[in-house]
Amino acid sequence: MRRLFLWALSLLICALLLLPGCERQPEPVEFTTFAMDTVMNFTLYGEKKQTADAVKSLLTGEVSALEGILSATQESSEIARLNRRGTGGVSAETAGVLAKALELCEVTGGALDITAYPAVKAWGFTGEARRVPSPAELEALAAKIDYTAVKLEGETVTLLEGMEMDLGAVAKGYAGDVLAETVRANEIASALLDLGQSTILAVGAKPDGKPWRIGVVDPAQPGRYFAVVELEDMAMGASGGYQRYFEEDGVVYWHILDPDTAAPARSGLASVTVVAPSALLCDGLSTALFVMGLEEGAQFWRDHPELAFEAVFVTEAGEVFRTAGLEGRFSLAEGYEELEVTVLE
Repeated sequence: MRRLFLWALSLLICALLLLPGCERQPEPVEFTTFAMDTVMNFTLYGEKKQTADAVKSLLTGEVSALEGILSATQESSEIARLNRRGTGGVSAETAGVLAKALELCEVTGGALDITAYPAVKAWGFTGEARRVPSPAELEALAAKIDYTAVKLEGETVTLLEGMEMDLGAVAKGYAGDVLAETVRANEIASALLDLGQSTILAVGAKPDGKPWRIGVVDPAQPGRYFAVVELEDMAMGASGGYQRYFEEDGVVYWHILDPDTAAPARSGLASVTVVAPSALLCDGLSTALFVMGLEEGAQFWRDHPELAFEAVFVTEAGEVFRTAGLEGRFSLAEGYEELEVTVLE
């Protein structure tokens, strides 16, 4: 009788484990690495823990390799070598990233411009010593910012004299897209790839089938989130003055430069968050939209449905605007329930 009871009990437990919501969830493999000047955090859910462990090694190797060819600050990288020599051959991968970056520069009308690197250096955002260039210096720097002067022919790149490139606005996003494909190719259906500084990719949904819930930073209080966006097989990227800046004589200067002036963009925005299938697109567009400002950025969204992106704009006055396509995926966080959000149509 006791044996029969134990047999029946085991059947009941097995049946319960098969009920929706009662499935045994895989244990996550979580790890952190430092690359591309930021801390990256990864969470992988695989049916077999050894598979996720193997993917961990693949991801850390891939992101390190990509930094090694795309970084403007690593002297041995392909981009740094191009900046020194002005011309030369690059790998097929670097040429592909460069082509995508130039396409984004063109579609945004130059609001994103990968040739602003000399200005970035002049402000000190590549090192420790920050400074405010003189008006004459800024004028000279702005005159040399022109993505249309970059010649890409196959895998050969040519720059004008004195011109330097920086793929920082798209390199991390591209790396995220590559890592997400590696995760999927290794049969991991659920993962969260946080590449730092607000670049996040969700592979699939959470193991329980629910979407990943990602916080949107309050630019006025960077330690807090004012909203939550739900992601499933999507990426999110944000740009804001709060991410990297310095203050001098009571004036705040941030790292997002306006290519027209070679100075920090003063568009009236405090942050822009973009949601799209590609992290490269999210990162590049968030920078460009920040430079454009609310009105022009909103019109850009209306004019380019083919890019399949949505956005959240926060003005320096604290106003919040979101695009209509985020309906059902955007909600205000605790403590911000009374915040007014304008929906852009």
